[in-house]
Amino acid sequence: MTAVESTTEARAAVSGAEIRLDGVTKTYRGQKTPAVDNISLTIPAGEIAMFVGPSGCGKTTTLKMINRLIEPTSGTISIGGEDIRAKKVDELRRTIGYVIQGGSLFPHMSVAKNIAIVPKLLGWNSDRIKARVDELLDLVGLDPSKYRGRYPRELSGGQQQRIGVARGLAADPPVILMDEPFGAVDPITRQRLQDELLSIQRELRKTIVCVTHDIDEAIKMGDRVLILQEGAHIAQYDTPEVVLSSPANEFAQDFVGAGSSLKRLSLARVSELDLRQPTTATVGENAAEVQQRAQANGDRSVIVLDRRNRPLGWPWVRQLKGATIVEPDEDLVNLDSRATLNDALDTMLVSGHGGAVVTGDRDSYLGIITFKTVTDFIEEMQREAEAETNGTATSLNGEHPSERISIAPTDEELESGNAP
Repeated sequence: MTAVESTTEARAAVSGAEIRLDGVTKTYRGQKTPAVDNISLTIPAGEIAMFVGPSGCGKTTTLKMINRLIEPTSGTISIGGEDIRAKKVDELRRTIGYVIQGGSLFPHMSVAKNIAIVPKLLGWNSDRIKARVDELLDLVGLDPSKYRGRYPRELSGGQQQRIGVARGLAADPPVILMDEPFGAVDPITRQRLQDELLSIQRELRKTIVCVTHDIDEAIKMGDRVLILQEGAHIAQYDTPEVVLSSPANEFAQDFVGAGSSLKRLSLARVSELDLRQPTTATVGENAAEVQQRAQANGDRSVIVLDRRNRPLGWPWVRQLKGATIVEPDEDLVNLDSRATLNDALDTMLVSGHGGAVVTGDRDSYLGIITFKTVTDFIEEMQREAEAETNGTATSLNGEHPSERISIAPTDEELESGNAP
């Protein structure tokens, strides 16, 4: 186990509850075939189950039956061993978080009031609600003092989705249902939100059921992946590793699509690799001392951290001017330790340093990942695959992965101006 794994993969106690569907069917009047036909499966407590499949396959209908937004025609759904029909509908829904595309915030309510809806319905006092709102804003990476009083129209799409997640967690429910939660944001924000949810899940260990159309998102996010065919017939329900390596039938194989070998990069996490530990500096620290420390370490750049060990920037040593270290004027893109190698490559390709800053719980700094580390790992994966198949593993373009990636400039090339 690497140092990163020991820091970031320590699992908290499970706070989720097992979900069991037994013979669940949904039939609408006037339709000959059921929308959901006799589906049975178990989602273990504390795991993320990704429901994926083509439009009309019944994945959202199945999701909504768990909190009785849609009532099953027949069959049984239990949460934590208790039949969901044993509770009144309103009582049930207050114990299940629900997050949908775009966050679905009430536009006339502030961020704090949006998050506080369910706790208020449960009769929490104002002090407890305020503390919970601030706790959740911090958890999803938003400064409570800046955001609690804002309104949805004052937030970006990604920020609105974060507030939606916070609202779903407000009453500390054991189960969270998510319906295409990241479908309305741009790809970069989507990756950040995915990583943030994985970080939150690492800390809270809820039982999360998430609907998506994106098989790559399902592979990245899920502890288990459910591939549904029309009528919510189960094509396959298994771990991402098994779904990619051993599709259960032709439909599952077609849905996973070509390039399953490349998709396996989504199974490898940044936490599996060793991170480099360059020179760091804290805001307010003496700049001259930081420069001396960096030069002694042979580093051309430093990672600037705040008082809570969160990375703020990655400036070159020559950019450290003035008596003290100040917060860099840049938009630093962090990479969560649970991010995939695909995400790492995407992030590093747009980085001016040929690497990426890696963070853990609550955005705490862990180190940096470099191109060489990733390409060495990919080459090792390729050697293992060749040993298994006794063939030659190639990319979709017939190129060796490292031959495509290693041409990226290093820190030294960028700094010296000799980058290709």
